Amino acid sequence: MSTDAEVLAIDVGGTKLSAAWVDADGTVREHRSVPTPREQPWSALAGLVSGLLADGPRTFLGVGIGTAGPVDHRAGTVSPVNIPAWRDFPLREQIASLVPGHAVRLAGDGIGFAVGEHWLGAGRGRPDMLGVVVSTGVGGGLILGGRLHIGRTANAGHVGHLVVDLDGDACPCGGIGCVETVASGPSLVRWARANGWSVGPAATARDLAGAAAAGEPTALAAFDRAGRALAAAFVSTAAVCDLDHIVIGGGVAGAGAVLFGPVREWARRLGGLDFVTDLTITPAILKEHAGLVGAAALIHHEDRYPTTL
Repeated sequence: MSTDAEVLAIDVGGTKLSAAWVDADGTVREHRSVPTPREQPWSALAGLVSGLLADGPRTFLGVGIGTAGPVDHRAGTVSPVNIPAWRDFPLREQIASLVPGHAVRLAGDGIGFAVGEHWLGAGRGRPDMLGVVVSTGVGGGLILGGRLHIGRTANAGHVGHLVVDLDGDACPCGGIGCVETVASGPSLVRWARANGWSVGPAATARDLAGAAAAGEPTALAAFDRAGRALAAAFVSTAAVCDLDHIVIGGGVAGAGAVLFGPVREWARRLGGLDFVTDLTITPAILKEHAGLVGAAALIHHEDRYPTTL
């Protein structure tokens, strides 16, 4: 039954848009999602949220949003790399117009994922961790000293845009050689195709993971390459932030051992300093709900997971 202790949680990604009511204990209720359309994504998201508001409680605490970024926290705008229809889109203002009188808090989807896994998932009880989403893009969030660390612009932890290949491919973000150009789902598939993986045009990273699990050499090489890129980012982040725990989620992380095996092996090989070699890398527990739970925590536990600059 709905109560006024609920939060309306929203998770905006390049692949899908999700929303749900989330209780104070993290229970997700009435979860709804739709594919992210290339055209008019706001109409799809507004319809999703309006549907929940029509069926939901009369009173609730506020709205937490985790969104693909980058995010301009001061302006409340978003320019997701994988949602080209949104550039400087006023997401916070648009959502606020649907819920007058309620607090609306906004963070990158990687941050939302990290917060969810720290509150109730694979990072629970850890003072320091990096949460990483490997999916259509690669994002992340940092927990340091038991609190969310958002940085100067509220984009801290965006490990998908650490540069791991100085002579690498151009990234949609405008950079070169970012982790995302190697380890995202589309990048994995694109590299595998270019190196001899013969499949139909609709093949996805999930198909590639299946091929790797079956021992297909090019698929295995693609995941090894992605594992090396991710491990380089993790070891570098651990060296800078002195943390020892990484939690990985997202669609590509569903590949299981074909991804986690190379990531752990390359982290062992790339890390040299004593305080980096004890790095633990674990799969997320909350699965598809991590982002929603994290978005809700921005309201439920604002003191621990602040989004104010």
